[in-house]
Amino acid sequence: MNRRFALMAGVALAAGAAGLGGAWWQRRSGPGLGTGSASNDIRAASFPRPDGGALRLPDFDGHMLLLNFWATWCPPCVSELPLLESFHRDPAARGWRVVGLAVDQASPVAEFLTRHPVSFPIGLAGLEGVSWSRRLGNTTGALPFTVVFDRQGAAFDRKLGVVTPEDLAAWRARQG
Repeated sequence: MNRRFALMAGVALAAGAAGLGGAWWQRRSGPGLGTGSASNDIRAASFPRPDGGALRLPDFDGHMLLLNFWATWCPPCVSELPLLESFHRDPAARGWRVVGLAVDQASPVAEFLTRHPVSFPIGLAGLEGVSWSRRLGNTTGALPFTVVFDRQGAAFDRKLGVVTPEDLAAWRARQG
């Protein structure tokens, strides 16, 4: 009986520690704590563009920013691009900027954008894009992954998976 009790107490203690650790991690990297160094680092970063030149994220300072990590080989990523394009062009989204960071190589991205053009800026993050997304809270490294920043550059929400119209409406409401 004492052995069983000790085992159950140990399991309960481990589960509690895991829960506290998970809560700490969520608070550290989750929505609402966008003032961390990863948010600051990405907002200061620059990425090559598929058509040449550089996409400088500091150029979006002072704007609400939807930063979407995607790839040409990712069907869910490709499926959400028309919605992101629509949001980018929507006059109700005034003050917002949409930026795509392709976790891909230049040639496939350029070919894809020739067939499926978007009017919002695209940068080439390459495989480093997975590292960037992980630093911004994407613990699995999966795509698509979206981070939303306020005008001061603080990340206030993250979404792993396809962005929905409801997500966009909630983020737009936060525009203040």
